[in-house]
Amino acid sequence: MTEVVDEVRVDVSTARVYAEGWQSWSPAGWHPVTADGPRPEQEWQHLMRFRPGTPVAERGLQGEGLLVLDPGDGAPVRRYATSDLTGVPTLHATLDGTSVVVRSSGPVDVSEHETGPAALAAYGDQLAVPLAAPPTVWCSWYRFFEEVTADDVLEALRSFDPHDLTVDLVLVDDGWSPGLGEGLRPAERFGSLERVVDEVRGSGRRAGLWLAPFLVGAETTLAREHPDWLTGPAGYNWRQDLVGLDLTHPAVRDLLADHVRRLVGLGVDYLKLDFLYAGALAGEAAYRSGLELIREAAGPDVLLVGCGAPLLPSVGLVDVMRVSPDTFHEGGEDGSTGLRGLPPLEARDWQQGRLWVNDPDCVVARPSYALREEWAEAAARLGGLRSFSDRVSELDAWGLDAVRALLARGGSAEPLT
Repeated sequence: MTEVVDEVRVDVSTARVYAEGWQSWSPAGWHPVTADGPRPEQEWQHLMRFRPGTPVAERGLQGEGLLVLDPGDGAPVRRYATSDLTGVPTLHATLDGTSVVVRSSGPVDVSEHETGPAALAAYGDQLAVPLAAPPTVWCSWYRFFEEVTADDVLEALRSFDPHDLTVDLVLVDDGWSPGLGEGLRPAERFGSLERVVDEVRGSGRRAGLWLAPFLVGAETTLAREHPDWLTGPAGYNWRQDLVGLDLTHPAVRDLLADHVRRLVGLGVDYLKLDFLYAGALAGEAAYRSGLELIREAAGPDVLLVGCGAPLLPSVGLVDVMRVSPDTFHEGGEDGSTGLRGLPPLEARDWQQGRLWVNDPDCVVARPSYALREEWAEAAARLGGLRSFSDRVSELDAWGLDAVRALLARGGSAEPLT
């Protein structure tokens, strides 16, 4: 149920609306006031890229917790924004003749600003949290994907110094474990996680791990043995349906806390928390309580990265946030279908250095990636986290120079705007 919160006369030819998406992979950006917003084509896309359980408007523009209207006629820009991180309303902007009608499903603060960027920056300042510059990162994902092994990671580790690559942290991404539903232990194929962490730390670098803590596969041991721990459908991946975990269930909370403490106890001090949207299937308060649990279990010195994460309910609990979809995607691994992550990355530049450090996703600098030059430039310009995901031996001269330059910039927690 939505209620009208404003009606503004606009110049239909020049007026624009900024609509914020629900999570990391959701669309976000500025649109002509005459446009209709992006919609999921399939139900799994709604679950995994938009706000689960909330219909996407067929007409007009829809934002989750934040909408900005520039009337285009010189009148002040109007911002509609929530201050409730666990009661995020859905907003709609619909053109009606020469006016835009703004509706909201819950309370929002309405304010006026000189420009659209100023409105967004002011909201970021309102929610801002203390941040520190992040490490530079090598990530296993875009080279080894789910087939990564300990030997692959250690090969990468030994390649940095000979090529003058100032990598501060080595991130073992998805593939090291069958996942939470099977005990979050290293896969036999992967090898020794302890050895990897010890060697990474022995080189003077930090060790990071990927995990998807708020969901499991519907066919996993955990899902079969504990159906009362589950909430509902969370999409599809790893060749099976996914289901969310009930983050208010005491046994689920104990399990998550124990796993996080165990991994941190190995020497891991960087956790990439992926597919986090699944934790919000039972509501934003449940999601935030689960993220608070991980924050407490990990301790203040562990850097937390959100990915596929509900944005506003995560403020103050993650250090770094992916603010765009994956660089690679099915059918576009060579870059031939364009940089799908670029529009939301540009749109969310106001979040950098205020809500978190923006993670633009990894630079891929090997020759087989057709858009490597464009992506390296965008990631360096718009991101605060500097990371790459290549086998160093497969980089040509341009690729090595690009990665070296990216890492030499260092991570940044400074605002972009």
